[in-house]
Amino acid sequence: MEFVSYCLAVLLGEILCNLVLSGFLLGCFQLSLSSPGWFSELWQDTLSSTFSGLFEKVEPIMTTERQDSKQLLVDRELPGLREAMQEFVTKEHDIETPHGVIHVTMQGLPKGNRPVILTYHDIGLNHKSCFNSLFSFEDMHEITQHFAVCHVDAPGQQEEAPAFPIGYNYPSMDQLSDVLPLVLNNLGLKSVIGMGIGAGAYILSKFALNHPELVEGMVLININPCAEGLIDWAANKISGWAHALPESIITHLFGKEEIQNNHNLIQTYRQLITNEINQSNLQLFVNSYNSRRDLEIERPIPGQSNVKTLKCHSLLVAGDSSPAVDAVVECNSKLDPTKTTLLKMADCGGLPQVDQPAKLTEAFKYFIQGMGYMPSASMTRLVRSRTASGSSVTSMEGNRSRAHTGEGTRSRSHTGEGNRNRTHTSDGSRSRSHTDTNIESNSSHATAGPTTPKAMELSC
Repeated sequence: MEFVSYCLAVLLGEILCNLVLSGFLLGCFQLSLSSPGWFSELWQDTLSSTFSGLFEKVEPIMTTERQDSKQLLVDRELPGLREAMQEFVTKEHDIETPHGVIHVTMQGLPKGNRPVILTYHDIGLNHKSCFNSLFSFEDMHEITQHFAVCHVDAPGQQEEAPAFPIGYNYPSMDQLSDVLPLVLNNLGLKSVIGMGIGAGAYILSKFALNHPELVEGMVLININPCAEGLIDWAANKISGWAHALPESIITHLFGKEEIQNNHNLIQTYRQLITNEINQSNLQLFVNSYNSRRDLEIERPIPGQSNVKTLKCHSLLVAGDSSPAVDAVVECNSKLDPTKTTLLKMADCGGLPQVDQPAKLTEAFKYFIQGMGYMPSASMTRLVRSRTASGSSVTSMEGNRSRAHTGEGTRSRSHTGEGNRNRTHTSDGSRSRSHTDTNIESNSSHATAGPTTPKAMELSC
């Protein structure tokens, strides 16, 4: 009887402490909405540093399997604690640079020496309309609990941005990439994993070329590494004369099939483009992107060391009906095949993060794992089904284990049915594994003599 009473007392004590903590956090959040600006920033900074350790300790409890009754009690009595504290450490910054003010949104706290996920949106979008659907996806939470996220809005593209004055000289694509080191330095960030779409992918690629020491990896969606050609220039001019700006943006973001068949999605983004972004500012951003220069990258040849290309691991992504799919394939042909993966998504249009968030999240998860992070990330149904299939594994270089180390080498594994899986590590220390439903190689088996490494093309 005494033991039962003791247990009840402990449980009641835990409940009381949890209720006090939740009330305190709720009160702090309400105070932030009503406090003067200087006081709001003061208590937010103080509490952010105070609870940063608590946030890192609470997250594993909220996301791992719960077998202990105390962990169950915490989860049940404080539903949404992780989300509330994540919102608590979300802050917006307006950073002055030589090329204008850059609006940045930080979500979460940097975790030790881990890089921060740095996002950059496409024309016609901002960080919310471009990435909210992906980062609010349930499976993405497994990634964001390990990495802080830094969303960058191009000048004048954030919500409720004032119009630039007449005659304003909007920064070029090169200048937008040049200010990113200043943004990272202002926020105290040491390295990033970039995720860019369209214009944002181009900007982040330029940034990675100029500052490889700051970039650990790149996820480039719908990237076009080439300057706008004469035919494209003429087509854009005619489109600009014949259609309003939102319609021109729609044809840039979505393919013809998607525009004809997915009316609800197109109407949603047409309204976002029209209502959430200042139209004169958007036109300046579009003009800047259309005036971009060629990235001037080329595929390295064994034995050559002065080739201009991305030094970090890169994942190129495009939907099979995306208007940018050909440009993405061309970009893949110009990058280091030992560090580059091309992912083509079936049944996917111009915005993979909207059409196929599950597939993109899975690919991103294993891309991060390949960099040596999140080694214990949960396996998806796709991976379990592939593991259980027991299909034979062969390699161009002979039978090898599915996880191995090497200095710039890769294994290329596939099944007899054409489904392939590739895992590798680089720099002799980090393992990398990519999983997909179908992998198509763009090379044939080697004949006598030395062979040149080939990039992998994935389809899922």
